[in-house]
Amino acid sequence: MASVDVRRPMRFVCRSYMAVVLTPEPPIVEWLAGIAERIKGAETFLAGAPVVLDLSAVQISKLAIVHLISELEQRGIRILGVENIDPANTGSDLPPILQSSQAASVRPDKVEPTVRDEPKKSSTLLIDQPIRSGQSIIFPDGDLTVLGSVASGAELVAGGSIHVYGTLRGRAMAGSHGNSGARIFCSRLKAELLAIDGYYMTAESIEQEFFKGPVQAWLDSDALKIAALG
Repeated sequence: MASVDVRRPMRFVCRSYMAVVLTPEPPIVEWLAGIAERIKGAETFLAGAPVVLDLSAVQISKLAIVHLISELEQRGIRILGVENIDPANTGSDLPPILQSSQAASVRPDKVEPTVRDEPKKSSTLLIDQPIRSGQSIIFPDGDLTVLGSVASGAELVAGGSIHVYGTLRGRAMAGSHGNSGARIFCSRLKAELLAIDGYYMTAESIEQEFFKGPVQAWLDSDALKIAALG
């Protein structure tokens, strides 16, 4: 009796993931030498995180790209892929080429969560329960509102503003699709990292007075500002 092949067909699934974008600027040697200072305070955010290297601001050889990636990885920065690279400089010894859904380049001191989906109609996501440690809530289509508190080690990413009615711990990143007008509001601030349109501030650089009550954060030019509410 002839055997019947009952193997299930292979299934390919497309998914979107969040990555951090770094854009080296010339002179590349000085940029690399100062990378530790440029990302100071964001080490825990970058530790083990996938990073995309945007080469739109530099013109360097394939050998120089390999060296740059090696230097970054020695500093604990893992390169998931590269974008805006000359096809002549690609190869099996380099990470894959990625195409971002965002056309804007990113400054080297600007950490940007990149969600590779097309923006949809603006709306609001309401979460009526606390966000536990290790949870990531990513909502690129509008504002994100959490009625409870956000635990340390949790992460909020929104294309619009972020509203937390409880204590905001963990990381909160608003304006993820280039919305510099987005804001972050919370009843009590204990966050590890705040970011709007990629410009970030860590807990070490937040004045102690802002940990006492409700605050808002917004972007003023390329600087993140915090003020008490009420």
